[in-house]
Amino acid sequence: MSIQLIAEPVELECGGVLFDMDGILVSSMGSVERSWTKWALMRGIDPVHACRVAHGVRAIETVARLRSDLDPNAELALIEQIEIDDVEGLTVLPGVHALLRALPPERWTVVTSATPRLARARMELCGITPPEKFISADDVSTGKPDPAPYLAGARRLGFAPEECVVFEDAESGTKSGRAAGCTVVATTFSHPIETLGAADYLIETLEQVRTEMRGEKLWLTLNPK
Repeated sequence: MSIQLIAEPVELECGGVLFDMDGILVSSMGSVERSWTKWALMRGIDPVHACRVAHGVRAIETVARLRSDLDPNAELALIEQIEIDDVEGLTVLPGVHALLRALPPERWTVVTSATPRLARARMELCGITPPEKFISADDVSTGKPDPAPYLAGARRLGFAPEECVVFEDAESGTKSGRAAGCTVVATTFSHPIETLGAADYLIETLEQVRTEMRGEKLWLTLNPK
């Protein structure tokens, strides 16, 4: 049976919450695709293929896959600056500010494939105060869909992976969260539902999420739209 959008409220007890950044906290699809298109054309690569490969994956791994003959660190610095400079249309996504305000700060963090510099730039531009400690491309040797990023995120919060809920929007991220042993909630507005089969639950946006502390326990409620 294929995964479908939730049809009735779902309650999840958890220790911590791990958010992807691009496509979950901030709307950056336009910037990502324009930036990778620009880089691809500079390097003689089909831009459509480059954009498809780049979503949800560390840039250094994307570069290595597309142009293994180039210096990956030099290309990473180049694409990082292109992405930082492209802020057109960059905005916080619906429901994000309300949800982050409701969560105790020690119970959530960000697990992103972006570099620390790019992640901070995007969050700050969108009015999101970056967590004191978050997981970026520099914190793992292997990125999504490998479980390493979400395992690192769970450790950073001090919880077992099975005590954490992951919010993702991309295939590579949902696979990473599932492989790490987390409960995975995917949003559906940015990528096709058929690519999100690794998720446990599907919602459209974070506007559908409510959170509360019940004693020492954190509960998330996913509501149908």
